[in-house]
Amino acid sequence: MTPSDVITLAKEKDVKFIDLKFTDFPGMWQHFSMPVQELTEDLFEDGAGFDGSSIRGFQAINESDMLLMPDPSTAIIDPACKIPTLSLICNIEDPITRENYTRDVRYIAQKAENYLVSTGIGDVSYWGPEAEFFLFSDVKYGESTNTSFYSVDSIEATWNSGKDEGPNLGYKLRPKEGYFPVPPSDHFQDLRSEMVLKLLDAGVDIEVHHHEVATAGQAEIDLRFDTMTRVCDKLAIYKYVIKNTAREHGLTATFMPKPLFQDNGSGMHVHQSIWKDGKNMMYSPDTLLSDTARHYVGGLLKHARALCAIIAPTTNSYKRLVPGFEAPVNLVYSARNRSAIVRIPTYSQSEKARRVEFRAPDPACNGYLAMSAMLMAGLDGVQNQIDPGDPTDVDLYELSADELANIGSTPGSLGEALDELEKDHEFLLKGDVFTQDVIDTWIDYKRENEVEAINIRPHPYEFFLYYDI
Repeated sequence: MTPSDVITLAKEKDVKFIDLKFTDFPGMWQHFSMPVQELTEDLFEDGAGFDGSSIRGFQAINESDMLLMPDPSTAIIDPACKIPTLSLICNIEDPITRENYTRDVRYIAQKAENYLVSTGIGDVSYWGPEAEFFLFSDVKYGESTNTSFYSVDSIEATWNSGKDEGPNLGYKLRPKEGYFPVPPSDHFQDLRSEMVLKLLDAGVDIEVHHHEVATAGQAEIDLRFDTMTRVCDKLAIYKYVIKNTAREHGLTATFMPKPLFQDNGSGMHVHQSIWKDGKNMMYSPDTLLSDTARHYVGGLLKHARALCAIIAPTTNSYKRLVPGFEAPVNLVYSARNRSAIVRIPTYSQSEKARRVEFRAPDPACNGYLAMSAMLMAGLDGVQNQIDPGDPTDVDLYELSADELANIGSTPGSLGEALDELEKDHEFLLKGDVFTQDVIDTWIDYKRENEVEAINIRPHPYEFFLYYDI
């Protein structure tokens, strides 16, 4: 779609506003809106100014002016606005130099795609994220000098099996028994279907939707694979549609990795493959994986602990990455074992279907950074022919302590993951995809605003443990 096509679309749909969206450093969508009269071809050339010092992880106040550059190929009618609004996803430029902003996460993904081409290993990569989320009917949380609390609720939750709901109609899902039940146990079939229809209208192709393992409305809607930057754009639309559609129905959606104690958390398994000249470089007719795929897996495993700082980027992520809840904490790969951090799906033996599934990411991650980092790790494996060893197809959770001692694991905390990234990030700097400034800014931001902020505050459970000490 060209700028003129966008203008034509706006006229056809009787658009009243245009909405410019971009992603901040941690991974949240930001935006501002303008009357449709501002939609001219000059907007795509000149951009629209904004204050970068007010955006998390961006500029200092003395160099705050920045430009949003709308990408006409991203134009959609905004699925959440009642007043007809045309949405455009933007890249970010420096207004003085007119160079791309190095902390623009979308630009980083575009550089990663270009770097793949420059290596000669492939000319395109495909990505399919499986983002899980919870649908709650009520959420309360707060934090101050003298209090800290949270509370979530769901009509579907097992803890409401005895609640007086006037009447309580039952069908509450027991913990870890939410995978694939039909209605009425699955309370949100129609709501997920409505979400899918809105996503399809917004140009986001969907493969399947279903209830997930946990009680209290855990769900999954799978995006159909696409190229990296495009699928990251779609992931942003996905979260936006799900949150707003839930709110329309008096519910709240969260992509927080571990909102419930003693039940499964929300992951975002990411399927990925590299193609060249129309051929899947992950495929071998004679073996489970091609040499390219094996080495790609080797790169993912070698750099997995450092990757966790980007693909599992919150303190809460490491309450999901613990044994016992189907979490992929073991640094091995397997053809069918879902307890491994890397899985090779075997539903189909066709060339088109061969891919690598990296299972550690969660939906709190910044998709642009996460997928770029995974690609760079995999390419490093191919370039250096890193051998991942043989696949591990036993139940890793049943191994003895001695057997597990020889198997690496994901970091136990965000702080530990950031330490790993600090030590192991040279692979991200290749091709200037990630800059040292981006790495340093990410580590500093996460330590100061999340790790240290959590560490210095009393936890509610500490009162349970220690108040009477």
